[in-house]
Amino acid sequence: MPRTPARKTKKAAPSHPPYADMVKAAIVALKDRTGSSAVAIAKYLDGNYKLPDTYKKSLSLTLKKLVESGKLVKVKASYKLGSLKTEPKKKVVKKKPAAKKK
Repeated sequence: MPRTPARKTKKAAPSHPPYADMVKAAIVALKDRTGSSAVAIAKYLDGNYKLPDTYKKSLSLTLKKLVESGKLVKVKASYKLGSLKTEPKKKVVKKKPAAKKK
């Protein structure tokens, strides 16, 4: 008798934003000049978001991926924002009109 595959149930959407957004918010809120440690980021996330018990593992994987992609910069045991910073506004350079030749 052939087995029928089990029906997949849809998981409920998480009640928190993506980890990358939460990490960015944590680093910005902690305002540490030398960067924020993974422990400090985890404490911030735990205090401000409702997360599952296994969030520390997901957080460490997310931090590694963000460092590899260049969105975070790892400095010793701390993390600083890399390209996750808000993109700076490009300055519009007005060209001076060329001097008329006589």
